[in-house]
Amino acid sequence: MCKNKAMENKNLAQAADLPAASPDNPAVITVTGPNRPGVSAAFFHVLSTRGIPLLDVEQSDFRGRLSLAAFVHLSDSAANGLEEELTSALSPLGQRVTVERDVEHIAARPRSTHAVVMLGHQICAADMSVVGRVLADQGANIDRIRGISDYPVTGLELSITVADGSPEGVAGLRKALAEHTREAGVDIAVERAGLARRSKRLVCFDCDSTLITGEVIEMLAVHAGREEEVARVTERAMRGEIDFEESLRERVAALKGLPETVLDEVAEAIVLTPGARTTVRTLKRMGYTVAVVSGGFTQVLEDLAEELGVDYVRANTLEIADGVLTGRVIGEVVDRAAKARFLRDFAEENHIGMEQTVAVGDGANDIDMISAAGLGIAFNAKPALREVADTAVTHPFLDEVLHILGIPRDEVEAAEREAGTYRRVPLGTD
Repeated sequence: MCKNKAMENKNLAQAADLPAASPDNPAVITVTGPNRPGVSAAFFHVLSTRGIPLLDVEQSDFRGRLSLAAFVHLSDSAANGLEEELTSALSPLGQRVTVERDVEHIAARPRSTHAVVMLGHQICAADMSVVGRVLADQGANIDRIRGISDYPVTGLELSITVADGSPEGVAGLRKALAEHTREAGVDIAVERAGLARRSKRLVCFDCDSTLITGEVIEMLAVHAGREEEVARVTERAMRGEIDFEESLRERVAALKGLPETVLDEVAEAIVLTPGARTTVRTLKRMGYTVAVVSGGFTQVLEDLAEELGVDYVRANTLEIADGVLTGRVIGEVVDRAAKARFLRDFAEENHIGMEQTVAVGDGANDIDMISAAGLGIAFNAKPALREVADTAVTHPFLDEVLHILGIPRDEVEAAEREAGTYRRVPLGTD
C-alpha cells in the first residue's frame, strides 16, 4: 500500500496527463523471463520501498514468457543500487532486469493511428518482411504486433502510426500493401484505430456465395434442367456485364412450372459458408445488428435467417400459383440500388451512423451497398467489387470478418465454450 494517498493520486494524475516530452529523471525498468506467480509482487515491492513513482506500466505474456515494463521517475538516490536489488529479488524467479535512464530512447506511449490485419493460411517471416518494408516506405511505424487467429487462418494485427492519415494517404498505403501481399495469399485490411474501429454496430451480408456457398437460383435451375443456361447469366450479372433486374427476370423465367415443393428441397440443401454460424453468433453476442440482403428468394432464405438469429432479411419473392412457380417475381426487385437503400434503412431504424456499418458481399450487385458502408468487405469477390471495397478477403472463411473488426479468435472461442457451442471442425465445413 502507498504510504501517502495524496502522493499516489498526484502520481496518477501526472500519468493521465503525461505530455509527449519526457519528465525529469525518467527511466524505463524492464523485467523478462518465465511467467511465474509472484514476479509482479516482488518487482513492485522493491519500487515501493524506494518511493519510486509509477507513470506507466505494461505487462504481457507471450507463450509463457513474461515481459514487464515500468516507466518511472527515478532520482539519483533511488537509482543507486536499484538494479542490483531488483536482480536479487527476481533472479530466483528466473527473471532478468534492466534499468534504462537514457532520455534519448524514452518516449511517450505511442498512440497508433491505424490497425493493419494480415490473414492467411500461413504467414511467414518473408510476408512480415514485405509488410514491414512497405510500411517503412510509406512512412508508417509499427507500434505493436499481436496474434489474433490460429484457425481457420493465421491472423496478425499490427498497430501502426502513419505519416499521412488522410483518406488518400491511407488508400495509397492499403493499395501498396495489397499489391505486395496478394501473390503470397495474404489478405490485408487497414482501418483507423481507436473508437472509430470499435464503434461498428451493423453488419449486412449478401447471401449467395457469401453467407452460403452456392447460388440459390442455380440450385433451383438444376431441378428445371437448365442449370448451365442460368449459371451463364448469373456469372455475367455478377461481373456487372448485364443489368441485374434483367438477368433476374430472365433466370426466373427458366424456373416456370417447377412445383413449389422444390423451394423446401433447395432450402434444406443450402450449405453455409465455413464460419458463418460462428460469425453471426459472435456478432449477436456483441450486440451487433445483423442483416442479410439478397438477390435470392425469401421463400428459401427466411427460415435460414431465423435459424441464424439474423435481425433483418430482404430478398426477392417468387410468384406461385396453384402450387407451381409462374416464372415471375412479385414486388420490388432487390438489385444493387435496393441493397444500399436497405442498408441505410436498417442503420436509420437502429439509430446507427453509416460510418458504423459494415457490408460484406461478392458480386457487382453489392457494389452500391459496399460503397455506402463505413467498412466494405469484398468476400472472394469479382474484380468489379474488389475495386470499390475497403478490403478484400480471398480465403473461404467468413470468420475473417470478425478478425478484420479486431475480434481475436481466443475471445470468440472463449464465448463459444461458455455457451456450449464450441467446436473446431475440419477446414472446408462449418
